[in-house]
Amino acid sequence: MKVVTPSRRDPIRSRSAEHSREAILTAAIREFADEGVAGARTDEIARAAGVNKALLYYYFKDKETLYGAVLDFAFSGLRERVFPILDSDLKPGDKLMRFVAGYFDRLAQSPFLPRLVQLEMMRVGRNPSPHMKRIVERHFRPMLTKVIAVLQQGVVAGEFREVDAMQFMPSVVGMCVHYFVSAPVVRIFLQCDPLAPEFIARRRAAVLDFVAAALFVDREHGLQIVQSLQTGVTQ
Repeated sequence: MKVVTPSRRDPIRSRSAEHSREAILTAAIREFADEGVAGARTDEIARAAGVNKALLYYYFKDKETLYGAVLDFAFSGLRERVFPILDSDLKPGDKLMRFVAGYFDRLAQSPFLPRLVQLEMMRVGRNPSPHMKRIVERHFRPMLTKVIAVLQQGVVAGEFREVDAMQFMPSVVGMCVHYFVSAPVVRIFLQCDPLAPEFIARRRAAVLDFVAAALFVDREHGLQIVQSLQTGVTQ
């Protein structure tokens, strides 16, 4: 009988373990977004992930640990999407608009993320979230620092109007995030699915158009950049 050495088996086990862990985190995003930390059920997460509950607790010792891992998993995906854009050699106008498009596209791919963040921000009171400070320092602050630098570069280059970056960025984020957070209300109010591809595309176009019109000194130049981004999601 042929003996399989550990060196041959370990990579396979590692890939399988990573796949199981990612499946758990992906399933947990929706469960936590729908039910909150208190209402989320680990047995439902395990069922949706296609693993047994014992395996879930093998990777995550309790529900709070799993929730913290979900937040890092979700925001790591956002970083992977937008940081290469912000670190590129593009001109400020192209970089900023591609960032906005990439940010929106990431939310569209994971529409439960905004609701998850909203619930996290509401965890105040006697037992505040143990995760918020880590999320801010690991994800929010680095991204905001990079975007502020791009805005400042655009102002110096004469592409952008003088704007208060600390006020401008919350407005941009709000335009993107609120659409997905309010999707359940919009679905009832307009009797349509706001997360359907055609509605997502219309919202994306509107966000990019609004940001360009508000930011660029040469509005036509800004709209030309927007037009180049309307053909699909950013790379």
